[in-house]
Amino acid sequence: MGGEIYQAQVIKNFFETITGPDRNMTRIFMCVVSTAKLRMEPPERITFLVDQIKKSKQKRELSIDIIDYMCEAAIDIDLTSVMTAFGVQEVAGIADEIGDISFNSL
Repeated sequence: MGGEIYQAQVIKNFFETITGPDRNMTRIFMCVVSTAKLRMEPPERITFLVDQIKKSKQKRELSIDIIDYMCEAAIDIDLTSVMTAFGVQEVAGIADEIGDISFNSL
């Protein structure tokens, strides 16, 4: 589960980078390669992704193959790991905490 939490954080950084003001290709490269290594992708897949990043850098436009890969990786992660990575609590746990508050204490 620890690997999935780290993978979720890397994917989060990727999407923050491509949607933020500083679209640094080196940071994008590191996120994609880190995700591929965490997912234990075969060398051919990593080579393809690196090639797509190089082409993206030349064209100054991020390849749809890179975005598809990162979306696929995000979908494959266990939801509990993603919630942990983003610091989200389960609704049931929050409901129990709220249920413990009495109106008299307010």
